Amino acid sequence: MTPTALTIAGSDPSGGAGLQADLKTFHQHQVYGTAVVTLVTVQNTQAVSRVEVLAADLVAQQLEAVLPDLPPAAVKTGALGNAAVVEVVAARVAKLTCPVVVDPVMVSKHGHALLADDAVKAFVAKVLPVTTLLTPNTHEAEVLTGRPVRSVADARTAARRLVEMGATAVLVKGGHLEGDAVDVLCHAGELHEFHAPRIHSPHTHGTGCAYASAITAWLARGQSLPEAVTRAKAWLTEAIRTPPGLGHGVGPVNHFATVAR
Repeated sequence: MTPTALTIAGSDPSGGAGLQADLKTFHQHQVYGTAVVTLVTVQNTQAVSRVEVLAADLVAQQLEAVLPDLPPAAVKTGALGNAAVVEVVAARVAKLTCPVVVDPVMVSKHGHALLADDAVKAFVAKVLPVTTLLTPNTHEAEVLTGRPVRSVADARTAARRLVEMGATAVLVKGGHLEGDAVDVLCHAGELHEFHAPRIHSPHTHGTGCAYASAITAWLARGQSLPEAVTRAKAWLTEAIRTPPGLGHGVGPVNHFATVAR
């Protein structure tokens, strides 16, 4: 039977990020994707001009419609928008027994806020305790921990701190650090590092979404967490290396990149 994965995320009409990127990534990894929309953006590869967060009860109704009918083998959350949506998503996800990958999307690639400032406290209190894997970039790790993350050593400290704050495991992504792209995973009391050569490319829209959803897909297919991260990072590196070259701004990665079997 084909495994199912659910993304709970915002919509990106340009298709490079958000639930559109998640669904493409699920499909490429041979996982059937379902989606619950949390917010709608007006954006393309050049800018985000508007964000509208859906009513929390509408998000809750979507969850109640899809979860009993198409139970997921893994769940991924992206942009949640505000405290009300954070709370309804956390409450429903807490009832699940499958892995939950949380990408704490706070700001778009173009700098537009996707999580209200007053929702961060709710996110920490409600979402972290139900998180199997948290996947912050360095900026998000700084916001959540209140400490600077400017080096791999800082990333190690942040990953440990976020586990102490409630997440079961944490992957601090090093895409914004200098040197090679080094991601730090804190899992089961141990630290793991995942290295890849830095690829200088203007086409990096939606990298965080693609990475988290690839990890989710591998978890849905039964891989262990370290193995899921290893495979997802290899795929993402290839996706960044082979972009389709679309759009007039920060273009998308290649969601059709070959997946190592």
